[in-house]
Amino acid sequence: MVKSITANPQGQFSVEDYAVFTIMLGISTAIGVYFGFFQKKKNQTTEEYLLGGRKMKTFPIAISLIASQLSGVSIMSVPAEMYSYGAQYWIIAPTMILITMIINYIFVPVFYNNHITNCYQYLEDRFSPAVKKFVTFTYVLNIYLILPIFIFIPALAFSQVSGINIHLINGIVCGVCIFYTMLGGIKAVVWTDVVQGLIMFVSCFLVVVIGVAKIGGLSEVLERAAAGNRLEIFDMTLDATTRQTFWTASVGNLFLWTGYLGLSQSCVQRIVSVPSMSHARAALWIFCAGFIVIMTLNCFTGIVIFAKYFDCDPIKVGLVQKADKLLPFFVQDVVGNLKGMPGVFISCVFSAGLSTMSANLNSLAGLIYEDYIRPFKLFKHTDASANTTMKVLILVSGVYCIAMGLIVEQFGHILQMVVTIASVTQGAVMGIFCLGMLWPWANKHGALWGSASSVIVMSWIIAGAQIAISNKEISYPPKPTSVDGCYEYGYNVTANDFPTLEAPQDEAEFSIYNISFVWYSTVGTFIVFLVGIPVSYFTGSQDLRNFRPKLISPLVHWLLPEEVLQNDFSLKAENEKLNPEPIKEWTFTAHEEEKYKERLGVIEQTL
Repeated sequence: MVKSITANPQGQFSVEDYAVFTIMLGISTAIGVYFGFFQKKKNQTTEEYLLGGRKMKTFPIAISLIASQLSGVSIMSVPAEMYSYGAQYWIIAPTMILITMIINYIFVPVFYNNHITNCYQYLEDRFSPAVKKFVTFTYVLNIYLILPIFIFIPALAFSQVSGINIHLINGIVCGVCIFYTMLGGIKAVVWTDVVQGLIMFVSCFLVVVIGVAKIGGLSEVLERAAAGNRLEIFDMTLDATTRQTFWTASVGNLFLWTGYLGLSQSCVQRIVSVPSMSHARAALWIFCAGFIVIMTLNCFTGIVIFAKYFDCDPIKVGLVQKADKLLPFFVQDVVGNLKGMPGVFISCVFSAGLSTMSANLNSLAGLIYEDYIRPFKLFKHTDASANTTMKVLILVSGVYCIAMGLIVEQFGHILQMVVTIASVTQGAVMGIFCLGMLWPWANKHGALWGSASSVIVMSWIIAGAQIAISNKEISYPPKPTSVDGCYEYGYNVTANDFPTLEAPQDEAEFSIYNISFVWYSTVGTFIVFLVGIPVSYFTGSQDLRNFRPKLISPLVHWLLPEEVLQNDFSLKAENEKLNPEPIKEWTFTAHEEEKYKERLGVIEQTL
């Protein structure tokens, strides 16, 4: 075990490994060049640049969703979570089935019935411009806080196996991502995601198969994992302060991932870029299946790592500084002698990071342009000027991510940090969309006060929890690991050399700061309802007589008065036989037609 590691020390990244990694970056760059310069139908309009003309194919969009949502954080930190805390986190995989159902039957119909391209435009239509501006601001702030982490993690893996300066590689790879995202728009992002998604699957599969084979087979892996208490997935403890239980992994992640997947602009932008709602739903179900497969592989990788080092923890003996670096260490140990395999693994981690970064850069540029630049009319707004402006925004945002790597390097447990940062606003976003789509009587006052209260309260809870963690008042000690077998590999250590870590036992009353970070999004969502519904009631509930039913999810149309449903204008599909394109054209009133064109950025007056 350790002998094989010392025989293949850090920094021995072979020529073949560099070649594999370079080919992956070269393919991504080539796709950007193709869609930026050589495709017959160039990105002449804003809709083409951001939505691919709403003609994207179902399968590529599904693969793009998989690749962009399973970031480098997932590839690196989920195995670390399994190694340190056991298999409880895997429950998120089957939970994705329920998450997909919620998105498909609550959110997607509303987005398509209202022709939403910017998901936050729904909040203006449903409530008011003030509500939209507030939630958009929280989204932009959240993305700028979390995006540097997504791309820094792959650089961390590369540095672990090659010895190259982490900030140098971070800058180079970020530069490639900025390049192809700027040039090719959504089409380049989606098709690079397809390539990178396939690399992710192949890499995860090969690492698991080779690892299991070298340990001695699947039965040996499971036997060692069971002996180390790493296979428990049905911990039904109702204690909200426990880091991971069945309830946190299912219910907690249900709220977190529903908001992250179904209500973030980077995902909605892909969902609405296919021709119809049925295509969108099919793409989401394909995503669901792919997510379950890759997440299961990813989780099992952590179990395999534990089985490999079950009697000599590389963290305790100083071979690895922290759990988030275990996976590249494991790869270098197990497959480092196979030329090119470490390169395949690094390509996998970078593929995940690049997919997430490019997806967010593309959607972030469109959102900032539409909401913060275009309204000020600083210059003549044409499709050409809009595309140029968004490319500049992508460049600036990418440079910011490179610079922020200096700060991200100081973070502790990456998965916990990502969830914590996202949860400051994720609950508010989830809550306000659900309030708007599921509670017809909610008004703009309830929405604004509910979302603002959620952000304020969650910021207070999370800040208090972080202070408590820094003061050692809150900790999540990992499950025990062994060093009993280390003497066989030249390490003269015993279990007595490492004090047993235990969570602080506080005999005082329950503190809100002690709840598991996985519950943050759930708490934030319920705060929106607890504040939003009473405020709406006391400030005059939404007048349903002047209400557009299509702004409410079809699942709750039964709550609306019959006369409101009957008065709702109908969207009529043109005869498809007369329309050679696979996109439905819709019939609007004059006012609706004008609003629709303005929303899509089709500025006919300037053409």
